[in-house]
Parts: sequence; structure tokens; C-alpha cells
Amino acid sequence: MIEIDGSQGEGGGQILRSSLSLAICTQQPFRIRNIRARREKPGLMRQHLTAVRAAAQICDASVEGDAVGSRELTFRPGPLEPGDYSFAIGTAGSCTLVLQTVLPPLLTAKTASTVRISGGTHNKGAPPFDFLQRAFLPLLRRMGADIELMLDRYGFYPRGGGEIRMTITPGTQLSQLDLKQRGELIRAYAEAYVAALPIEIAQRELAVIGDRLKWSHEQLLMRGLPNDQGPGNAVTITLEHAHVTEVFTGFGERGLRAEAVAETAAMEAREYSASSAPVGEHLADQLLLLMAIGAGGLFITTRVTDHLTSNALVIERFTNRSVQVSQRDEGLIVEVR
Repeated sequence: MIEIDGSQGEGGGQILRSSLSLAICTQQPFRIRNIRARREKPGLMRQHLTAVRAAAQICDASVEGDAVGSRELTFRPGPLEPGDYSFAIGTAGSCTLVLQTVLPPLLTAKTASTVRISGGTHNKGAPPFDFLQRAFLPLLRRMGADIELMLDRYGFYPRGGGEIRMTITPGTQLSQLDLKQRGELIRAYAEAYVAALPIEIAQRELAVIGDRLKWSHEQLLMRGLPNDQGPGNAVTITLEHAHVTEVFTGFGERGLRAEAVAETAAMEAREYSASSAPVGEHLADQLLLLMAIGAGGLFITTRVTDHLTSNALVIERFTNRSVQVSQRDEGLIVEVR
């Protein structure tokens, strides 16, 4: 039984989700204590509980402690069972975080799977659908993964109601990732999404981004969504380079000015553009587990976050892989050996 301290690293849900994924991949049981110990409301919340039960369902696991508020969980995986799955969070909790829990093991299955998840698709503190589709999945496909991702309906906090679908067709082991350069900038654009809110919000957000990044009107795109998919607002900035695409997001909240939402995304995009490292801090967090179940590799990133540290801790507990970080002039080299 592998023992995990949930207060390590970022002390949130990442260490739990990564443990669930690798427990199934390696067929090793684990017990985690101090779940989300560093969060304002410790213990399992609805989206974490959905991730636990989704992981359990795809491998017929034995689980103890799977309840909202639980701070300790024991998970004993059974054999992986590919198939067609549907998971409902029941709140605006993140669909993408639940999806990322079951994706690594299903990539190792013998046959294809389809996963549908309903909840939030654009949530603060989680990668939005756009990030997975444009930044994350193209790199997995480069490693040999056969994945299709679809957005059926947007879901914003606090209503939720969104839905995403993913089809995963396993093949050979994921190949080594070697990502040291971003390449030339091919396309750069911003999108402001609004649903059941004044279109003026999107206009104000795009005006801020255009001013901060010195972009033309052709790069600033308004995305009006049906009212029944709101209320909600998010703004994304996409930088598409030859070897990697990065997506930066600001999320609308009650009481938060549109200008502040846009400023958040614009600041992250400017910081990334000022460096030469190809992998931003959030993309770096997401790549490690897939590299660990594949042939390893390395990438250069802008910053090592607590989420990346959490993933490195879990990888080293469940596998014979090690995660090494070294400083170079062009950035931080992260290597999975």
C-alpha cells in the first residue's frame, strides 16, 4: 500500500488526481491522508469525488472514504476496463480535471473508450476546454496518442451545465517528448466569451487585450453564446507557434470588472512572450504524467509550480521514473527519466 500525504506539494486536488491515474496504470493501491489540506475548505469536494468515482468505475476499484468532505481515501484498483462512460459532477466543478484523471489509464487500455463529462468547462483554477484542445492534446498526438475532444455545451460557474466528450483510441506506448523550442509565431488571437451577459463585457475585455498586446482588431474575436449556456464569461489568448501552442485565460466573476479579467490573461501572455521557453507553467503541470506512462523525455518551461512538484512526487512514488529539474539560460529543463 503506497502512502501519500496530501498536504505535500500544492496541497490541493492535483496530488489526489495524479495518484488515482497512476494507481490504475501501475495497478498499485494507495492511501492518501490530509486531502486538500492547504485549501480553505479541506477534504473532497464534489468535483474531486466525481474524479474518484470515475477512476473507480473504469477499473472496478475498491474505495474507502469517498464522501464529500473526506480527508482520507483508500483506493485499490482492479483491472482497467475500457468502454463508454458518462460522469456528471452535478455542479460547476471542472469537467477537464475529471477528464485528466481518467485519460492516462485509458490511453494504456487495449481498446477504445469514450468519456462524457458534464459540469463546468471554463472554471477558475482549472484548464479550460480551449487549453486542452489547443495546447495539451496536440503534444499528446505528437507523442502518438489518438484522441478526439469535443465541446458539446459551455458551462460556467456557478451554474455549470456544460458537457465535453473525448474518444481515446490506445495504440503503442507514448513516444518520448523533446520540446526545447517554441518555433516561429504563426498566429496570435484573443476570444471573449459571453453567455446571458451584455456583449459590452466582451468588448471591454478585448479592448484591454488589444491595448496591452498591441494587437489589431482582426486578432480580437467576440464569441456570443446562447443565453441558456450562461450566465458566464471568459477570455482566452492563444499563441500558436510552430512547435507548441499556449493558451492563457481570464475568468469572469461576480463583482470583478471586465478589465481585470482581461488584464490577468494579458499579463500571463506577455510574461510568456518575454521568455524563450516553449512550455508555460500550466502546460508543464499537465505533461508530466503522460511522459511518465510513456517513454519520458524533456521540455523547457518558464516556471516550476507546486502542481508540477506534486506530480513529480506522485510519479516517483508509483513508478521507477524520476523527474529532474535543472536551470539553463533559456529556462528550466524538466526531464522525466
